[in-house]
Amino acid sequence: MTEYLVPSRPSETEFTEKRSTFIGHVFPVETEEEARVRIGEMKKKYHDARHNCWCYLIKDGPVRYSDDGEPQGTAGQPMLGVFQKEGVVNVCCVATRYFGGILLGAGGLARAYARSAKDALDAAGVSAVRRWVVMEVPCAYAQLEEVRREVLRFGGVEERVDYGADVLLCVLIPEERSSQFAAHVLDASAGAIEAQEAGEAFRAAPMER
Repeated sequence: MTEYLVPSRPSETEFTEKRSTFIGHVFPVETEEEARVRIGEMKKKYHDARHNCWCYLIKDGPVRYSDDGEPQGTAGQPMLGVFQKEGVVNVCCVATRYFGGILLGAGGLARAYARSAKDALDAAGVSAVRRWVVMEVPCAYAQLEEVRREVLRFGGVEERVDYGADVLLCVLIPEERSSQFAAHVLDASAGAIEAQEAGEAFRAAPMER
């Protein structure tokens, strides 16, 4: 089974450090060409900024970064390190700095650019791309929150909820835990809740972090 993590959505964040404004962007990308397009868009949008530093990581592909005029090793690498530490790929990050007149020093710059990348990643959220078993779980309204807790406990993701006389919860469960999940909810509910397989999916789904 192959599993990898990607950003859930594009994001934008901003903070000020000693009068310098840092604007962070994260984009989900599939190719180096797409990453280059995103970088070009940000450079055009923030053409009046002192620095537009960037990095990108493509799964089974290139890994690149740029300090864009900042001292070597103080921007692109710290940004890249955030995604490597979090295990996130297929990501492009651009951190724009509007200089505020106060020097931050090498350590201060590295921390600020790393924070910009991390803030943007946190805002984007992280999704796991993997094979899931789609399961439908019928339950009473009074049981819904407990079932939701069990889904999270088994590393699953809620897809949708259909409300009627009872509740039908549609969830994604990691394929290697689907049988265990079904057996557990059946046992925990004394046979009242029977989870049924409704297919498979290989795609990204948001993760609780």
